[in-house]
Amino acid sequence: MKKLINDPEAVVSEALEGIAAAYPERLRVSHDPAFIVRADAPVSGKVGVLSGGGSGHEPLHGGFVGRGMLGVACPGAVFTSPTPDQMLAATQAVDGGAGVLHIVKNYTGDVMNFEAAAELAAAEGAEVASVLVDDDVAVQDSTYTAGRRGVGATVLVEKIAGAAAEAGRPLADVAALAERVNAQARSMGMALTSCTVPHVGTPTFDLAEDEMEIGIGIHGEPGRERVGLEAADRIVDRLLEPILSDLPFVAGDRVLAFVNGMGGTPLIELYIVYRRVAQVLAERGLRIERNLIGNYITSLEMAGTSITLLKLDDELVRLWDAPVDTLALRWGV
Repeated sequence: MKKLINDPEAVVSEALEGIAAAYPERLRVSHDPAFIVRADAPVSGKVGVLSGGGSGHEPLHGGFVGRGMLGVACPGAVFTSPTPDQMLAATQAVDGGAGVLHIVKNYTGDVMNFEAAAELAAAEGAEVASVLVDDDVAVQDSTYTAGRRGVGATVLVEKIAGAAAEAGRPLADVAALAERVNAQARSMGMALTSCTVPHVGTPTFDLAEDEMEIGIGIHGEPGRERVGLEAADRIVDRLLEPILSDLPFVAGDRVLAFVNGMGGTPLIELYIVYRRVAQVLAERGLRIERNLIGNYITSLEMAGTSITLLKLDDELVRLWDAPVDTLALRWGV
């Protein structure tokens, strides 16, 4: 295992120390319990937006804390859910009196711990709403889940819900928008290589040099099938077909196309992927109105990509375009 670390057990805590040292004017970092919160939180009268999950998916979630997106993020250990006490403290840190939205990826540990945190927060007088993200079309059940996994759409939910909260929308509206984004988004990913969890020290799974895994999860969960390595266009076609048929997307739809890198894929390859996405969608009569290309929800150093399509309407476009100022997303400011 070759990694820029000191102690495998201290990876998350030392990364949080680095974030605190780098951005003291923008973020506050709590170390016990661990969370990353906007420097100006809580904002009175504004809905707080909280998300979190296991570390190793950076910039998700801490890289999306800031104006127009998340108010606070809870990092667990690598590929491990944060604990209810973390989430409770984070909820309190961002509660400005208008309620708090929990954005939860559909993984068993995340669901259980977020539910417990919401109950604890409610017992202390906070108003909490929760939205579950389950956009992955690859498999119905997987190693970490009952039902579809929450993957690429998480970034889109966080951006659009965060914009609505920044605009002063009430908690019920922010939650409804988050649910609509999840309902209108579909994703699927693939891997060219495994990743190595620092405290494990060995690859999560084995792939031969001439193999790839289609439908992989963000923790290295197995996907739909393991097949021989193919050219980029054929890989994109494999990913797009189940995405397009699942909702389904039809000619005339307006979409946001999100091509995500899994952590070890260079941007030049992601643009090759996006090129084919644009070709296929044009052939199907779908209009790409917005896009996002880069490494935004990763799996440590895994090489691979995921594709997410979100069906757009005028309101979602306005909220996507609204100003955002975070470490990983920034425009309009």
